[in-house]
Amino acid sequence: MTGNQLIPNLFRTEYQKIVSVLCYLFGIEHIEIAEDIVSDTFLAATESWSLHGIPDNPTGWLYTVAKNKTKNYLKRNSLFEQKLSAELKYNASLETGSEIEIDLSPKNITDSQLGMIFTVCNPVISAESQIALALNLLCGFGIQEIADAFLTNKEVVYKRINRAKEKLKEAKIKIETPGLAEINTRLEMVLTTIYLLFSEGYYSTSKNITLRKDLCAEAMRLTYLLIENTNTNTPAVNALMALMCFHTSRFDARMNEEGEAILYQDQDTALWNQELIAKGRYFLHQASSLEVLTKYHLEAGIAYWHTFKEDSPEKWEGILQLYNNLLILQYSPIAALNRTFALSKVKGKQTAIIEAEKLGLTNNHFYYSLLGNLYTDIDNKQALQHFEKALELAASESDKAMIAKNIARLSTH
Repeated sequence: MTGNQLIPNLFRTEYQKIVSVLCYLFGIEHIEIAEDIVSDTFLAATESWSLHGIPDNPTGWLYTVAKNKTKNYLKRNSLFEQKLSAELKYNASLETGSEIEIDLSPKNITDSQLGMIFTVCNPVISAESQIALALNLLCGFGIQEIADAFLTNKEVVYKRINRAKEKLKEAKIKIETPGLAEINTRLEMVLTTIYLLFSEGYYSTSKNITLRKDLCAEAMRLTYLLIENTNTNTPAVNALMALMCFHTSRFDARMNEEGEAILYQDQDTALWNQELIAKGRYFLHQASSLEVLTKYHLEAGIAYWHTFKEDSPEKWEGILQLYNNLLILQYSPIAALNRTFALSKVKGKQTAIIEAEKLGLTNNHFYYSLLGNLYTDIDNKQALQHFEKALELAASESDKAMIAKNIARLSTH
């Protein structure tokens, strides 16, 4: 691998680690200083490695240069160093006369990232800003990549991230390893942000498959950080990891080479990742260790049943009951739609049609697609009308292509 190929990979994996450690040391109010030092480190790598070749230990090289650049910055900015030293001494983490330590040990990197997760997922900033900031600071995504993921422009993302940083500074949010009280009150918000980050990758309408997979992988990495910490290794965290494992196991089977979605019943099971399915079962088992039931448990259970391709009564009855419990726990229109499909498998299409039409989601193309599928072979004229309405409302090319196929199939009957 050349330096031009290696540096972007290291930027993705190491940038956020070093920034987290420096932010942990400096505080959120000096986040730009941390980012500048790390950016300078990667610029130095680009220049040095192109001239002298890639060092034997590229990551170690980056850490050493980042440490040196941090120390040089502190020497050049003595007032900042004095202020920082005073704060650290006040916190009893620095002895008088000793040099500020830039600790890039695996443990401190993990602790720093854990602290950053809870800082980024703070209620003082909006959910969409949390996701954008998480992608940038915790996952090493550039502004353009985030804009591509959100199907928006760079200016919108740039403003969103800057506003989020300013709000965290104004609120004087401390970056620290969360205590049990902090975990109990804030972990749910952290999981919500990670869940939304995963969904942005898994359900995104972006055609950039690599980017979408990267989003899912980063959501899973952040969840694993929570699992590795004893205090945050809760049943809900394990359930979320199980859910993500089950979903990503079918990632490669969900789209064809043209980027069009493939319906579940038409997926090639040979493309399902059995290793991820096994991991999902492991984490789901871990999630069942206490008498705790969250939406992640229920969604993981639904995803688990979908790793069995065959249409058995037990499977769809299990899925239907899980959807029933999910809607009681936390109602959502999409979950209600999905439940209706499961209902059609258990009670038949006629029963499902009655339940589906009660939902009245007339601005949702999934609603009309579902009705189109339910009416197919019962009243094909009605089915065709529903599919045509779905096509009219659909936004993504992938959804439009799938609906068009259903229309073509009905038109030949």
